[in-house]
Amino acid sequence: QVQLVESGGGLVQAGGSLRLSCAASGRTFSKYAMGWFRQAPGKEREFVAAVSFSGGITQYTDSVKGRCTISRDNAKNTVYLQMNSLKSEDTAVYYCAGRVIIDSDYAPRRPSEYHYWGQGTQVTVSS
Repeated sequence: QVQLVESGGGLVQAGGSLRLSCAASGRTFSKYAMGWFRQAPGKEREFVAAVSFSGGITQYTDSVKGRCTISRDNAKNTVYLQMNSLKSEDTAVYYCAGRVIIDSDYAPRRPSEYHYWGQGTQVTVSS
């Protein structure tokens, strides 16, 4: 069992940057693949980025490639999402998610592949 707590959201102007953090409880964080998802009002939750348990594999949705970077620090039980050149369409509640994967270096993209979710952090980009 792991608990995930996001932080770092807020209000930023278009073109600005934010770094989201997701702190995980428990001693097995290094065995978890981690992902970031977002959900805007009236829309379905969508994949943003994911990182494998080793950090060696990363995945991004096309709309954030080149603007966002996912990373993890297993010593701190934390995964990050650095977001640059933010756009109004990035406005959403951002959620981190995790699942145990130890048999392959894999970064899942689908919400159904994750077992644990944080409560979300609001990101608002003003134009």
